Amino acid sequence: MRNNIYAYTLDELEDYFIKLNEKKFRAKQVFDWLYQKRVNAFSDMNNLPKNLIEKLEENFDINILTLDMKQESKDGTIKFLFQVRDGHYIESVLMAHQYGYSVCVSSQIGCKMGCTFCASTIGGIVRDLDSGEMVSQVVEIQKLLDKDNKRVSSVVVMGSGEPFDNFYHTMKFIDIINHEKTLHIGSRHITVSTSGVVPKIYEFADMNSQVTLAISLHATTNAVRSMIMPINRAYPLEQLIDAVKYYNQVTNRRVSFEFGLLNGVNDTVEEAKRLANLVKPLLCHVNVIPINDVMETHYEKPKHMKINQFVKVLEKNGINVTIRREKGTDIDAACGQLRAKKGNLKKKENVCQEV
Repeated sequence: MRNNIYAYTLDELEDYFIKLNEKKFRAKQVFDWLYQKRVNAFSDMNNLPKNLIEKLEENFDINILTLDMKQESKDGTIKFLFQVRDGHYIESVLMAHQYGYSVCVSSQIGCKMGCTFCASTIGGIVRDLDSGEMVSQVVEIQKLLDKDNKRVSSVVVMGSGEPFDNFYHTMKFIDIINHEKTLHIGSRHITVSTSGVVPKIYEFADMNSQVTLAISLHATTNAVRSMIMPINRAYPLEQLIDAVKYYNQVTNRRVSFEFGLLNGVNDTVEEAKRLANLVKPLLCHVNVIPINDVMETHYEKPKHMKINQFVKVLEKNGINVTIRREKGTDIDAACGQLRAKKGNLKKKENVCQEV
């Protein structure tokens, strides 16, 4: 399989061209075609010599993702199902906000974290995505926005997979899309979300990046969190909170705690009070998320009254809190749902063929 051109930083491509006995400046020209003009073929790069185009076609692949399915919501949210070069499927989401357009990127094919409310974990993990496969998700969606002269203004790594379980490629992905010669998405407009891989939180803190760190919390006791998020058995709440304190001290940046409300599980007033006490000493923000219903799980979204009651308790205790605006509720909005649906369709097709 040829090299994924989107997996290269500018420095790496310059070094590669030098090894090919090509001029170093050609790498910047290629980057301009990839990220500014956003061409779909090396043959479209008409200021490059023919022999270099031939080398590019021989050594690199520019078409990393193939659009398999697209769902559009009434609120403007668009969910994409892409097929990667080895035949597997990944999801990405485009969301329209008042401040611009945000892309939610997947970091793995599937997920091994086993969170019981999440469709991404159904079927386990297949493999990590490389940085170029992650970059390609943003590039392909930007091509769609190009038709209306709009641009991706922010990126969240909150799709399928655990980004900190694919730490190297996730960090390289961020470096690439942040670079001024690529999509030039500012660090403060990038968010990476983890379910709580504690050693990587320390490593991320030491990088002292301006990228926003989000942590999926979802419970305030080890018993409940371990039940819905198996990662808590490896890194219990005490260790997670210590890591957040370290992150606060090193970076002086706040953490965004994602707290998904599950009806009858973690949506009580008592839970809200425990949450307030848990996070009050930290530099943080709480993002309350009414969890989308997922056919394959038994969880349900709480009623609006319980959601508002939960938030009011946090506000009364001085916690900076918001309710995530629901988007894509009329499509397969939750992480992994569209990929899971595709998998179910393929299974049915196979059964029909066998019969």
